[in-house]
Amino acid sequence: MANTPHGGVLKDLIVRDQPIHEQLLKESATLPAIVLTERQLCDLELIISGGFSPLEGFLNEKDYNSVVENLRLVNGSLWSIPINLDVSQEDISRLNIKSGQRIALRDPRDDNAIAIISVDDIYRPDKVREANLVFGDDDSAHPAVKYLHQNVKEFYVGGNVQAIQAPVHYDYVAYRNTPAEIRAYFKKLNWTRVVAFQTRNPMHRAHRELTVRAARSRQANVLINPVVGLTKPGDIDHFTRVRVYEAIIRRYPTGMAALSLLPLAMRMAGPREALWHAIIRKNHGATHFIIGRDHAGPGKNSAGKDFYGPYDAQYLVEKYKDEIDIEVVPFQQVTYLPDSDEYVPSDEVPAGAKTLDISGTELRRRLRTGAHIPEWFSYPEVVALLRQSHPPRIKQGFTVFLTGYHASKKEHIARALQVSLNQQGGRSISLLLGETIRGKLSSELGFSKRERDINISRLGFVAAELTKAGAGVIVAPIAPYEEARQLARQEVEKSGGFFLVHVDTPLEQCISWDLDGVYERAKKGEITGFTGIDDPYEAPKNAELVVDPSKESVAQIVRRIVLLLDKQGYFGDV
Repeated sequence: MANTPHGGVLKDLIVRDQPIHEQLLKESATLPAIVLTERQLCDLELIISGGFSPLEGFLNEKDYNSVVENLRLVNGSLWSIPINLDVSQEDISRLNIKSGQRIALRDPRDDNAIAIISVDDIYRPDKVREANLVFGDDDSAHPAVKYLHQNVKEFYVGGNVQAIQAPVHYDYVAYRNTPAEIRAYFKKLNWTRVVAFQTRNPMHRAHRELTVRAARSRQANVLINPVVGLTKPGDIDHFTRVRVYEAIIRRYPTGMAALSLLPLAMRMAGPREALWHAIIRKNHGATHFIIGRDHAGPGKNSAGKDFYGPYDAQYLVEKYKDEIDIEVVPFQQVTYLPDSDEYVPSDEVPAGAKTLDISGTELRRRLRTGAHIPEWFSYPEVVALLRQSHPPRIKQGFTVFLTGYHASKKEHIARALQVSLNQQGGRSISLLLGETIRGKLSSELGFSKRERDINISRLGFVAAELTKAGAGVIVAPIAPYEEARQLARQEVEKSGGFFLVHVDTPLEQCISWDLDGVYERAKKGEITGFTGIDDPYEAPKNAELVVDPSKESVAQIVRRIVLLLDKQGYFGDV
C-alpha cells in the first residue's frame, strides 16, 4: 500500500471542507481579501490538497521560529521549510488585519477565492536570520535569499485555512493529481513500492536509465514527479518540460512508470529542500525518493563556491529517514559505453572502457547552434521538442538597444541598421525610435526620472514580446538611467538576445549636431530636466559595443553591429 502521510493523516482540506463549501464561498464574498503572489498560490495549493501535511495553514510565529531554528513544528513534527503568508504594512492597514480576523485568499489569475484564513498572529521576521539558518547564507547570489529580501513583504500572517476550491489550471490537467488522487491510482494498480523522481529539467536517456535501475533494484514502480510551480530562474519552461516527460514516459517498460505534476514553489534550499521534497513525496504515497548530487542546489555563491556540498542533501535526509519513513535512493551518476550501447553506473565502468558524455553546457551550446545531439544521449523525439521550444540562434529574435544623448546620431544608426538587417533577411525587423514610443505608447508621460523609467519599461516590454516572436528589434531611446536599461535587458533576455550599444558621442558634438536647437533652449531654462544639461546621463557599465559617430561613419558602426550579431550566431546556416 502507499506510504503513510507525514504526521499520520493526510490533511486534505478540500475534502474536509467540502460539506461547508457553499457557506465558505458566500462568506468569502463578504471578507477583506489578500490577492496571493505566485509563490503564495503554489504554497496554498499544496496546503489545501494535503501535499504539505501535517500543515493546515501558514506558520504562526512559534511554528516559524521552531522550523527556522530546529527543522520542527512546535508539536515536534519534522518540517524544514517555513511556509509563510507575507504581507506589507500597507496591507495590514488597508485590510485592518488583526488576530482573530478571517480573510479571503484569492487567486491572482482569476480572482477566485481559494481559501479563508483565520488569523492567529502577525509578526515581523528577521530575514537575515531566516536566510542564514534556512539557506545557509545571507548571500543575494542565492535566488531564494534575493527573493526574500527583494520580494517578500515585511510581515508574516500565521493561521489555519479552510479550503473553498483548488486553483483552476488549464494546462496538463490530466497530470495534475492531488496526493489523494495519486494514492488512489497506486491502489488501483496495486503499486506498493514507489520510487519518486524529482526534476525541474528535461529528462534524457541517462535519467530514464537511472530511474529504471532504481526501480528494478527495489522491485518498485517509478513516479516521475516534476515541479511545475516556481523553479530556479533561467530554467526551461514547464510547458516544454512536460512535453518532454510525455515523450520519455513512453520509453519505460509498460506499467512501470507514471507522470504526475507538482505545483511546488522551489526555494533551492539544498539539504533542507531535499528533506522537504522527501516529506512531500511521502504525502503523495511514495516509499522511496531519489536524491541527486547537490539536490536543489542554487549553484555558486558570490565568492564562486557552491552553496552546499555535493552530498549534503543526501546526508540530511538519511539522518531523518526513519522518522519520515521514506528510503533515500542516492542518484547514481551513469555513463554511456558506446561499445556496448548502454549506460552503467560510473563506478562500474570497466577499466579502459571508452565512455561518452555531454555536459549541460555542451547541450545548451548544441541547441543554440543547431549542432547534432546524438541518440545515445537523448531520444530523437525529446531533441525535437527541445529544438522546437529553443531554436538555434539563427531562428531566435534579438534586440539591439542604442542609447545616447539627444542628437548623438543613434537614430541615424538605427535606421541604417534596419535597412542592413532587412537586406540580410531571415526575420522581420522592427524599429522603435524614442520619438515613436513617446508618441504611440507614452504620450501622457513627462520627463521626470520616474516617467522616463516607465517609458523604458514599456519599451522593454514591447521589445521582449517582439523578440519572443523571433523578430529583430532595434530601439533607440536616450535611456539615461542604468537601472532602467538593466531592467529592459532582463525583460528581453527571457526571450532572446540583448545587445546594448552605447552611442558615446561627446556632448559638445551632440549640441553642434542639434538642428532643432533643443539644447540651446535647455541652456536658457526654457526646457527643464533635459539630459546632458540639467539631468544626468549614466554611461552604461556593460555595453556590448561602444561607438562614437564623431570618429567613425554610420556605415562602419552598422557593420560592427552586424558582425557582433553574426559572431553570436544570429546569421548563417543552421
